[in-house]
Amino acid sequence: MSTETEVLEQFFAAINRNDMQAIAKDFDPQIVRIEPDGFPTAGTYRGIIEVQEHVTKGRGTWAEGTCEPEKFLVNEDKVVVYLHVRVRLKDSANWIDGRFADGFIFRKGKIIQYLSFGERAEALKWAGIEDQDAI
Repeated sequence: MSTETEVLEQFFAAINRNDMQAIAKDFDPQIVRIEPDGFPTAGTYRGIIEVQEHVTKGRGTWAEGTCEPEKFLVNEDKVVVYLHVRVRLKDSANWIDGRFADGFIFRKGKIIQYLSFGERAEALKWAGIEDQDAI
């Protein structure tokens, strides 16, 4: 397992246990977070504090649940993570269950870019990866 995938396993574990200090330990000071239109908190966030606040805000909407990595695909400095989210938001009895992908770019072991994709195929195209198992 590469250092990048270990970093990302720890990142998602920190999100799941709501440890917002730990999520930022592998962020580059110049990190850029891009959440696309149509996502709950769409926008571009820059720097450790802004990105940490963005993730904290999103995670703060959960009453319970998890966002679990299912697969890591690596192409040089880019990593695509297939995710399975199953959460119940506060003030809701309904569960949200979905699969999507996040993309990350690393520089010197630190996350410099963090993007979300509604469709896994979009993430693969962004990273220049062909997943033979993709449906």
